[in-house]
Amino acid sequence: MAAIASLSFSAVSQCSERKATVQSARTLASNSEAFRFRTNFSCHYVGVRSSGSTSPMAIHCMSVSTDVPTVSETKLNFLNTYKRPIPTVYNTVLQELIVQQHLMRYKRTYRYDPVFALGFVTVYDQLMEGYPSDEDRDAIFQAYIKALKEDPQQYRIDAQKLEEWARAQTASSLVEFTSREGDVEGMLQDIAERAGGKGSFSYSRFFAVGLFRLLELANATEPTILEKLCAALNVNKRSVDRDLDVYRNLLSKLVQAKELLKEYMDREKKKREERAETQKANEAVTKCLGVYQYAGQ
Repeated sequence: MAAIASLSFSAVSQCSERKATVQSARTLASNSEAFRFRTNFSCHYVGVRSSGSTSPMAIHCMSVSTDVPTVSETKLNFLNTYKRPIPTVYNTVLQELIVQQHLMRYKRTYRYDPVFALGFVTVYDQLMEGYPSDEDRDAIFQAYIKALKEDPQQYRIDAQKLEEWARAQTASSLVEFTSREGDVEGMLQDIAERAGGKGSFSYSRFFAVGLFRLLELANATEPTILEKLCAALNVNKRSVDRDLDVYRNLLSKLVQAKELLKEYMDREKKKREERAETQKANEAVTKCLGVYQYAGQ
């Protein structure tokens, strides 16, 4: 399986001349319609023991709320938390994603899991790579997750833990988590049990991206490994294949948008340089004329 292509967006300024970029954002938004997620629900930390393990394992989920907010309320929470303007090409996709994730987040069967977190973090980092400010990029992430009444730190912690674990795996050991002990193995065993019908589990495309990321980091490129991993987790491989195709198409659209952004920013930079040179020349002429007039008095 081919590795995910990395994206790099140039900085964008809010400007009426950005016709090509805005058009790209609109196209990207329409294409991301296919990246719809399903409705989900949430639940807080509970302590359980993984099968065959003597140490308790924390299953990370958020508290159940009987008062389900509307999509508008979630979007408003995001805007109230992060008040700075976001360049259009980023904001268009972020608004689309937060609507989709809201529907998934408040589905009755939703339960947070680390593979899901890894998938979202992967999508977010791919989308926001090259954002004008690293500090703002992190602040947007914080505001986005908090708007959904979840913990952004837990997303990052679990994603990092899974990434570090996957880097230490081989293609064969990746799918042998059922017979081993460990924090990540326990997380995956819990997911497998819930997906097998012993608890709440709601499959999503973020989950599919999380699986892909595990395979990528473990250098498990053989298609049969994905099939074995899906079987071990009790997840439908056909759904995973379909959703990964959608994800790749989305990345392709993001790359196109990045190229348009780069062209736009190159033009803007050239215009600013030309204006600066013109201003310097005018100031030099004005200064010379002033000195000449003073000398003639």
